[in-house]
Amino acid sequence: MLLLAGYWPGLAGAGALGLLVGALTGWPARPIVPLALCGLAALLAGIAVAGIVPGLPGLWVEGAGLLLPAYLAGCGLGALARHRVARP
Repeated sequence: MLLLAGYWPGLAGAGALGLLVGALTGWPARPIVPLALCGLAALLAGIAVAGIVPGLPGLWVEGAGLLLPAYLAGCGLGALARHRVARP
């Protein structure tokens, strides 16, 4: 909970950046890149929960594990909004 309290500006920024990028680019043509990014987010979350990496690099891994899913969710919501607006 303390990590969320310290990272909330970064989470908001990652979500907003993801919304913008998703709205500008739309859905990807090939699903391999989003699947790879979701796999990376799951891997980072697993490493962060397990506490494998100690010290400052561990904080970086935990931060990436928090920020990447917020960015990916923003990208998905932005692409969904673009898809909904562009429908005939």
